[in-house]
Amino acid sequence: MPDRPENAFTRRLFLARAGQGLAAAGAFAAMARRGFAQPQVPDPPGRKVGWAVVGLGSLAINQILPAFAKCEKSRVVALVSGHPDKAAKLAARYGVDPKRIYNYENYDTLADNPEVDVVYVVLPNSMHAEYTVRAHRAGKHVLSEKPMATSVADGQAMIEAARKAGKKLMVAYRCRYEPFNKEMIRMAREQELGPVKAVIADHGFNIGDPTQWRLKKAMAGGGSLMDIGIYSLQAARYITGEEPVEINAFLYSTPGDVRFQEVEEMINFQLRFPSGALANCTSSYGYSGQNHYRVVATKGWFELEPATSYTGLRMHVRRNGATEDRDLPQRDHFALEMDHMSECVMEGKEPLTPGEEGVRDLRLMGAIYEAARTGKTVKV
Repeated sequence: MPDRPENAFTRRLFLARAGQGLAAAGAFAAMARRGFAQPQVPDPPGRKVGWAVVGLGSLAINQILPAFAKCEKSRVVALVSGHPDKAAKLAARYGVDPKRIYNYENYDTLADNPEVDVVYVVLPNSMHAEYTVRAHRAGKHVLSEKPMATSVADGQAMIEAARKAGKKLMVAYRCRYEPFNKEMIRMAREQELGPVKAVIADHGFNIGDPTQWRLKKAMAGGGSLMDIGIYSLQAARYITGEEPVEINAFLYSTPGDVRFQEVEEMINFQLRFPSGALANCTSSYGYSGQNHYRVVATKGWFELEPATSYTGLRMHVRRNGATEDRDLPQRDHFALEMDHMSECVMEGKEPLTPGEEGVRDLRLMGAIYEAARTGKTVKV
């Protein structure tokens, strides 16, 4: 038998390779059926809404500015800061034109920059109202960090400024936009484990530098409640989908601790909802490692721990005597909330967390402080 060249393509070889191809195709089909389909190539980016970030503190530097790289609909085009050197370095890092760096004196000239559609106010709580109102007067939409203000009156002034300008106002309740908290809401609203009977929500960390603005009542509006207690309050509200009708509360500060001369260290509050569901919530600046909420229903419970951290959220579901983990995509909270705002701007939609949502929290936090001060149940 004569020798064949090594690259000769015989009928037997053809059939063998065809069989391999069919087997591979079958394997890919089986993988697709099991959820292992090949990843989809994302669409190229379309128009992106231009953002100005106001206040270049830790949150802006470590979370917000890096999040723009993960945004589909948002881009940073301007910075506002009282520290020109810091702003120049960040502008170079994130590709912002140095001519688009502003300070608090020329802030109103944002009106002359058509590239800026949305202003993200990332300043101490007491400054949110002023810089939101000024941004609206400059013809810009606004995303304000939470809490939106330190008083109901200031919150209402922000809403009125947005109305007069015909612009959108959104409060940065980032957890409303990320997959784990959205799944908790879905499970509660669809009564996957039966009607919700109770929500237990705890947030706390051991605050450091006693000179920081969060410990100054004039700048923060209050202590741990205004900062991290709002996460517990929000969780109770968005899980139940209801507004509380009665509130009780207790607060405590360690005697002699220089950090808590103006604001409370710890507060515990209870909420009663129209359905009969109860919530027990805490916030503290005096202990470490609390970032959790659990929803107790008639057929089991489900929880997040950590619940509101920037990363690493974990979900557990208890039913039929067994506890299971529920895995969901870990997404950048800030990118999600900014893209939501950008989408609302582009499509003329109302934000999920508008200014009115922020005012509701301000009213409820005022009622919590009143209940703690008087020792009486406050009806709301």
